[in-house]
Amino acid sequence: MALDQSFVGRSYPPVDSYEVGREKIREFARAIGDENPAYTDPEAARKLGHEDVIAPPTFVFAVTYGAAAQVVQDPALGLDYSRVVHGDQKFAYVRPVRAGDVLSVTSTIDTIKSLAGNDIIDIRGEVHDAGGALVVTAVTKLVARAAGEGEK
Repeated sequence: MALDQSFVGRSYPPVDSYEVGREKIREFARAIGDENPAYTDPEAARKLGHEDVIAPPTFVFAVTYGAAAQVVQDPALGLDYSRVVHGDQKFAYVRPVRAGDVLSVTSTIDTIKSLAGNDIIDIRGEVHDAGGALVVTAVTKLVARAAGEGEK
């Protein structure tokens, strides 16, 4: 069943704020195998003009994922998450995420499309710091695969 187009433009309230810690950034950088010293060494980050260590660009997914859960778990939307695959991810940065940031995310449904029986939804997560300044916009594309023959 196709998702309801009337949900396009619907925003969900910010989730609990997320405080970015140095160790979380270090763990993430190690996990993805990125040895950039700006992610692990405060002095190296300062030499590059940052106040503290900065996070790798994809780190913010850990923050936006929780906010997007509000969308995918909204029973009124009717998304069958058991059929969902991650289609794409994009980030548009105003500035890097850095240790000490307290971030909040507001999720908005940008588009809903149906293609060959599949539902495709774009969820925009606007990430703001504690002062309300936009840090990054993340767009997550999810694809809910159509049921195959014999499936319901």
